Amino acid sequence: MITLDQLKDIQNRADALYRYLNIDQKQVEFEEEQLRTQAPDFWDDTERAQEQMKKVKDIEKWIVGYKEVRLAADELQLAFDFFKDEMVTEAEVDADYQKAVAAVEKLELRNMLRQKEDPMDCVLKINSGAGGTEAQDWAEMLMRMYMRWAEKGGYKVTVSDLQEGDEAGIKSVTMEIEGGEYGYGFLKSESGVHRLVRVSPYNAQGKRMTSFASVFVSPLIDDTIEVYVDPSKISWDTFRSSGAGGQNVNKVETGVRVRYLYTDPDTGEEEEILIANTESRKQQQNRENAMRLLKSQLYDRAMKKRLEAQAKIEAGKKKIEWGSQIRSYVFDDRRVKDHRTNFQTGDVDGVMDGKIDGFIKAYLMEFPVNDE
Repeated sequence: MITLDQLKDIQNRADALYRYLNIDQKQVEFEEEQLRTQAPDFWDDTERAQEQMKKVKDIEKWIVGYKEVRLAADELQLAFDFFKDEMVTEAEVDADYQKAVAAVEKLELRNMLRQKEDPMDCVLKINSGAGGTEAQDWAEMLMRMYMRWAEKGGYKVTVSDLQEGDEAGIKSVTMEIEGGEYGYGFLKSESGVHRLVRVSPYNAQGKRMTSFASVFVSPLIDDTIEVYVDPSKISWDTFRSSGAGGQNVNKVETGVRVRYLYTDPDTGEEEEILIANTESRKQQQNRENAMRLLKSQLYDRAMKKRLEAQAKIEAGKKKIEWGSQIRSYVFDDRRVKDHRTNFQTGDVDGVMDGKIDGFIKAYLMEFPVNDE
């Protein structure tokens, strides 16, 4: 049975969300923005109309989310009072408490995703580290982990490029994760080096081995965001896509590779960005997809520079290097630990099956970034 302090905590957190989210103001904004959709010429400009509808829905989500929190908190209060009169059981009160906690935590977590990029879909790329088959197998295990996470969250996953391993696993994969809420906001915490320690099935002596794979996550931009790409710095290659069967496989050069000479605006250093796409059997469609991924990466670089500048003025926080080791998966000790937040779990099987929300939440709680 919950305590009075637990009840008060839920009520206080619900009240705090009401104030922090400025629900009264959001209600006024929602009504004003909704009125604009009722103009007779509203759908004359389809693109502008869709942007306005998105704006209305985004505001409405905050209002609906808070209503769920308020309802859950009020029902908990009612159940707590009814228990005194023996009208409900302890189990029913506890069930209402768990429901209220879930609603509050969901909205609190969403409130921490305040960067303009957070609601976007994302591109997630995994590269195997040194170590041959063992590292390539680890990269494939991570690919499955993120696919399972996305599947459970209602996201659509599209593999835009896959390089298979020499004997098993994968050398690299690029996946587009779309269609759910806050894809980039949640998965941005996964960027970095992931370390596996296990008794390798590929080692004849049964030795404990360490493998590494790097994960890069960037926002997937859409047509509403303009990113300048210098046409003089682009070159294209075509190649034959590999895949499971089909008469066109290895016969028609449908795969494309775009090379872009990127110049760092701060240092002037040049670097070649290389993006391959084999998503479609049509070369033109692969070219369009590759350009979309290139623009997403250029946007991501500009965003990271903005965040780095912002982080320099923040005090008392751990330094986060995008390429640093962030998490260890120790299979025989049944432990997965995030080195940035110290959050850990013994549910190794659950984690590898996509249960990573605990790590995501711990990161967002420790390293919140305010919107500008």
